[in-house]
Amino acid sequence: MKYLCGILIFVIIFSSCGSSHTNNNENLNITNAEKEAFNSQKGEPVKIANDSVEYEIIIIDPGFYTWLNSIAMSRGYYSQQFMENRNQIYVINWNQRVLNPSRYNPNLYEMQINYDPDIDYGYEVNYQLYNYFLYFQRKYNQRLGPFFPRLN
Repeated sequence: MKYLCGILIFVIIFSSCGSSHTNNNENLNITNAEKEAFNSQKGEPVKIANDSVEYEIIIIDPGFYTWLNSIAMSRGYYSQQFMENRNQIYVINWNQRVLNPSRYNPNLYEMQINYDPDIDYGYEVNYQLYNYFLYFQRKYNQRLGPFFPRLN
């Protein structure tokens, strides 16, 4: 009986230590305007480029252009250093998912991103890339890092 009580107490303590993890969609607070941007078919592909370092990404997702211009935080809100740090983490996770198509949807993660933290891509490239990662995580309910994909 004493042995059974000890096990029961251990199980109760162990089960009460569980985290209170909630569904990511509940906490994202996606507004109707953001949902409309996600579903938008307007807009041309967004080209992220910096001619001085010969870097280019083309985002074909039609809703991103609308989302970037209506929902995303304006230029200057984030520092370049902040976005570079986040982009580095997001790119690492993105590329790991590209290389693991049996675990992650290959339709979402099609191509690797070559992002070198030692290269200064400039503010605009980092701004658009960072915002695409936010857009992507919010639209497709993905997490590319330990950070919650919030807008501010």
